[in-house]
Amino acid sequence: MLPARVLIVDDHATFAELLAQALVREPDFICVGFATDIASAMEQCGRLRPDVVVMDYHLPDGDGISAAERLLVRAPDTRVVMLTGDANSQSLTRAAESGICAFLPKDGSLKTLLETLRHARNGGMMVHPQLVTQLCARKRAPAHAASFASLTHREVEVLRLMAAGKDVRTNARALNISENTCRGYVKSILSKLGAHSQLEAVAVAGKLGLLLNRHD
Repeated sequence: MLPARVLIVDDHATFAELLAQALVREPDFICVGFATDIASAMEQCGRLRPDVVVMDYHLPDGDGISAAERLLVRAPDTRVVMLTGDANSQSLTRAAESGICAFLPKDGSLKTLLETLRHARNGGMMVHPQLVTQLCARKRAPAHAASFASLTHREVEVLRLMAAGKDVRTNARALNISENTCRGYVKSILSKLGAHSQLEAVAVAGKLGLLLNRHD
């Protein structure tokens, strides 16, 4: 597989340069460019066609989630990893609905970010445990009560593994089931929760309290 082409969208030059230097040391990544605002990001995405975009939530000409929505309309196969310095459950919910594949605190570790980029390139998703905790602390949404009741015990297990950022192969091994069976559970979970992506499913599950560790 060819190295993943990564575009960095961040108005903090020092952060962008440090991330680019880190990517140079990784054989499976190529940093193809930088953008400091949404306008530049849209232009460069169209010209450079990156596989993965690392985007700051706060940009000079708007927010990263709105930018991601525009980008994904033009290039739906692009994987977007969102970073934020003030993560909260509201922004996570918006991010999940936008179609991005990962949402991480900007002050997280480089190791976690690199792992997330690899996950993203391979079709996976990632939400930071800190954000999952915030979601679980919120009151359950009564409108989703029927969906909550209809999820099977195994589907809840798969959901919790999804929230931990595990891919289908890893989840299948953990549950001692085939990858096709695991994909079937994921498809069923998305349908029951009315979610369009795994990240959105995790956001909904957090509101329902499904990600809490408890005895079922």
